[in-house]
Amino acid sequence: MVVQLDVNDPVEFRRVLARYATGVVVVSACANGVDHAMTANSLTSVSLRPPLVLVCVDRRARFHEAIMQAGSWAVSILGGKSRDAASWFATRGRPLRGQFAGYATSRGGLSGALMLDDALGRMECDTEAVHPGGDHTIVVGRVRSLDLLDSDGGSSPPLIYYRHGFRSPATE
Repeated sequence: MVVQLDVNDPVEFRRVLARYATGVVVVSACANGVDHAMTANSLTSVSLRPPLVLVCVDRRARFHEAIMQAGSWAVSILGGKSRDAASWFATRGRPLRGQFAGYATSRGGLSGALMLDDALGRMECDTEAVHPGGDHTIVVGRVRSLDLLDSDGGSSPPLIYYRHGFRSPATE
């Protein structure tokens, strides 16, 4: 059975997109000496040569101003054990100062942004291009550094976002 939905209804648009499983990351930036972060499931590889990724940032979010000012930013790719971090950094209105308290972090040597130490992988990016995208801004970053955190031999499952919730896929 096919159910036709109204393409102009944002609730119905989200309902369809909820059927698409995506990875989950925390994107962070340090602007004017203040650490900022947000959870995203919109990270996408754009190019291998040069290495480019993109992330979409809501123009109304306070993170938007921070990533625009910073010019450099970091990505922490979350594993299945990081649901609490994903939820926390997705919480609108959380306190800005001390928001990384309780999470082991390392400061990126290039971006100056905090990165989560229990991430599956991390990268630092310089903003390469910015494009309007409706109520979001598409931020394209040139990847400048990569970390692969492999303390468990690569056996940790990723954290995914599916049907409006964080999940871990079944392991093979």
